[in-house]
Amino acid sequence: MNTQGIVSKGDFLKNWQGHRTLTRRTIEKFPEQDLFNFSIGGMRPFSDMVKEILSIAVPGLESIVTNVIEKYNHDLPLATKAELLERWDADTVKINELFEQISIDRFQENFKIFGEYEFPIVENIQYFIDNEVHHRAQGYVYLRALGIEPPFFWERY
Repeated sequence: MNTQGIVSKGDFLKNWQGHRTLTRRTIEKFPEQDLFNFSIGGMRPFSDMVKEILSIAVPGLESIVTNVIEKYNHDLPLATKAELLERWDADTVKINELFEQISIDRFQENFKIFGEYEFPIVENIQYFIDNEVHHRAQGYVYLRALGIEPPFFWERY
């Protein structure tokens, strides 16, 4: 993906933050108990999926910005819906700050994120977004199974 040709750096970030806004709305829709306990077919509760998203986005960007490669750590001690949302909001601000520190020239540079996956930086960030969309879709299935209408997927801003 070439961020210089079709999508500007600012539009790329706006798209990502639009997805984050929609995922936040999805988290808000869950009753507290179901957020942490409900699952279907052996899948994880949505809270665990949200913790995964949180353990990828900001740590991944911090690694890219500092050029310090650290192992992936998904052990986030967030035990309530309020804690998840508070962390989500704090990370949203951090994403804007960190993203701005990545020069456009670096987007095509290979980077071994979490010491495991070596791709151009733009592809690593696209993975962060794709992973979030994937897990949000699972959250939508959970909400529907609980009889709760998920947010409209096109309302991202």
